[in-house]
Amino acid sequence: MPIKSKIRTIPDFPKEGIMFRDVTTLMKDPEGFKLTIDGLVNQYKDRDIDVIVGIEARGFVLGAAMAYNMGLGFVPIRKKGKLPGEVLSEDYQLEYGIDTIELHVDAIEKGQKVLLVDDLLATGGTILGAISLVEQAGGEVVESCFIVDLPDLGGSKKLAKAGYKYYCLTDFEGE
Repeated sequence: MPIKSKIRTIPDFPKEGIMFRDVTTLMKDPEGFKLTIDGLVNQYKDRDIDVIVGIEARGFVLGAAMAYNMGLGFVPIRKKGKLPGEVLSEDYQLEYGIDTIELHVDAIEKGQKVLLVDDLLATGGTILGAISLVEQAGGEVVESCFIVDLPDLGGSKKLAKAGYKYYCLTDFEGE
């Protein structure tokens, strides 16, 4: 069962012209969700990683399941105003606007090796903002992983150009 076949496409969401790749249909499918988590865990189980950082919101589901499976801690990156205490903030460009994400200042220890997790890689704005936050906190980004790459939107090229490694289970190139 290919993971891609379990991902629903919703046209014109959140605004006209955007083809939204909805991974919630993959996550609700027991076999699809297991294949997804197993695929990501198998990619990283033998890597030197100290902590998994998941990006709100679907990155929480994936990252927490991976962290549990790998015996690692989990750290959330949240949208502005959702974390109590002192935070680092980063503005980033979405494919349909600008937003801000935050990380607790004490969430990452200096020198910790971090795996960033989110559901999809689109324009690259969110993941580049998350990388900036982790680095500001003193962490070292080992890699970023996603279920879906949308290469037509340029995020994977931006990550590669900036020298960051990434892994995706599937893509929707030209679709």
